[in-house]
Amino acid sequence: MITRLTKIIFIFFIASGATNCSVSKNKTATMVDSLDPVPIKVEIIGKGKPIFYLPGFTVPGSIWKETTENLSLKRKSYLFSYAGFNGNKPIGMPWYMSIKNSIIKYINENNLNEIIIIGHSMGGNLAVDIASELPSKISKIIIVESLPCMREIMMPNVPAENLYYDSPYNKQMLEMDDQQFKKMALMMATNMTCNKKKVETLTNWILEADRETWVYGYTDLLKLDLRNILNQVKCESLIIGASFPDLKIAKENYENQYSKLSNKTIIMASNSKHFVMFDQAKWFYETLNDFLVDEKK
Repeated sequence: MITRLTKIIFIFFIASGATNCSVSKNKTATMVDSLDPVPIKVEIIGKGKPIFYLPGFTVPGSIWKETTENLSLKRKSYLFSYAGFNGNKPIGMPWYMSIKNSIIKYINENNLNEIIIIGHSMGGNLAVDIASELPSKISKIIIVESLPCMREIMMPNVPAENLYYDSPYNKQMLEMDDQQFKKMALMMATNMTCNKKKVETLTNWILEADRETWVYGYTDLLKLDLRNILNQVKCESLIIGASFPDLKIAKENYENQYSKLSNKTIIMASNSKHFVMFDQAKWFYETLNDFLVDEKK
């Protein structure tokens, strides 16, 4: 069971998936775009106080559109997408740091305050990072299927310094032919959701990713360890984890890794893999609405 759990968490962030949901008629959408490669792109929907939606690795911001339509909040939604994925031009390394710094810069330049952040997978890491650096600007964060240090689960006692871009493993990933890569992507997608209808979509987002961004960006995520900054997060936090493949082990991992985060609630989704919003959609929306009930102002 431990081996199986490690396998699932190994692909914790190599996740992709989105539905082509249309924007509801009573909302307006604006896409912040650029001809030059930029770390982030932002789609804006609606009006009101800001709520940020941060997707996982390879995942487009559009995955959150169904969530925006199912939350009982009148807020301005900011749907983020990342360089190198979903047709966005790639940028140089370090990739994760550039994404994080660009979001922080976006917040400061637009003078945004009282921000709610919902982050899935890597987006959950970004939520923690941003909330720790801008505690006065973030009112609540919701972390979905994200650990502060996945390396500790995958590679116990392996220091971040041992991971580097020009590694033999990364070289192998870069040189993998299309057929091999497609087979691997399908296996990953299958392990990410119980919803068979979403597997093809998840697979395609992986296949469409810029290969160097996929390989080197994942190295950035493996090196990440946010446990020592959790005590700098001052806002109320909701952590949602998936029960698959073992509820007891998964919950213990969340409790151990988030031990330094105060003012938190950890909830585990039953009968769900990594994409909780696909596997337990109704429960997911209800859980978010319950946590955000005081924000309906």
